[in-house]
Amino acid sequence: MLTAAGCGWLGFAPAGSAADTTLPARDEHLVITLLRTEAASYEHGNGVPQDGARAAELYCKAARLGDPVSQFNLGWMYAHGRGVPRSDATAAFFFHAAAEQGFEQAQHMLRMVGGPPNEVPPCMRETVPPPPTLQAAKADPAPGLLATAPKDVRDLVLKLAPEFGVRPELALAIIQAESNFDIVALSPRNAKGLMQLIPETAARFNVRNPYDPEQNIRGGLAYLRWLLAYFEGDVALVAAAYNAGEGKVERYRGIPPYLETRAYVRRILDAVGQAQHPYDARVTAPSRALRLISAR
Repeated sequence: MLTAAGCGWLGFAPAGSAADTTLPARDEHLVITLLRTEAASYEHGNGVPQDGARAAELYCKAARLGDPVSQFNLGWMYAHGRGVPRSDATAAFFFHAAAEQGFEQAQHMLRMVGGPPNEVPPCMRETVPPPPTLQAAKADPAPGLLATAPKDVRDLVLKLAPEFGVRPELALAIIQAESNFDIVALSPRNAKGLMQLIPETAARFNVRNPYDPEQNIRGGLAYLRWLLAYFEGDVALVAAAYNAGEGKVERYRGIPPYLETRAYVRRILDAVGQAQHPYDARVTAPSRALRLISAR
């Protein structure tokens, strides 16, 4: 029988590191399924001796990979003291992570245990040293957006990106991930245009018409320039913040444990091919959370 324990060779980097996004999405989903299945066996004593601590350990590994079911199950265990010490604060952390991914039962449970705590539970802060070269980034950009992006969008990016100190590959990767180069893209969250600017971000960076390609790209580039300074050029954190918001990156001390955000970060790193990006430190002071993220 193949178990999660037998998949240790795959590695489990902390949820806030670029190394944490090295697994292909297909393999990561397999690992999540194995972890969750084995955790449930230990939680309920199905075929193995019941062991709440082991169940919690396995659930947490899956939770770090963004699995909302494991996040909910862990929240339930801590909310009821089932196999682990009862803790409403820890339960709230996991329920909140699951709720933010649309898990309705978790949203209901939050009304019982309260809002999320400021502290990240120890199992979500487990430190695994990343490879020295940050293998989540490749030596060369792929699939070559400078060659494959629509010419009108590519030309605008090549014209504007140097003004903001943003590499064209990063800007094009964000545009592809956000709108797939659709000038009039509109999301359910009211994000608009090529770089999917929500109204607050558009106002923050003086974009009056988000459906105007040049205005939209200028706004998105201005936001990327700010994020690069705020996270000191860490492409994984910048991508996570663009997708989920800088506040979520700070609260989770790294890439938020959301399946969507983890896949988004992986996609950007694959396209850009570099884990670090030059930044202008004069744009803004760095996030205070960086010292906590780097200490994980």
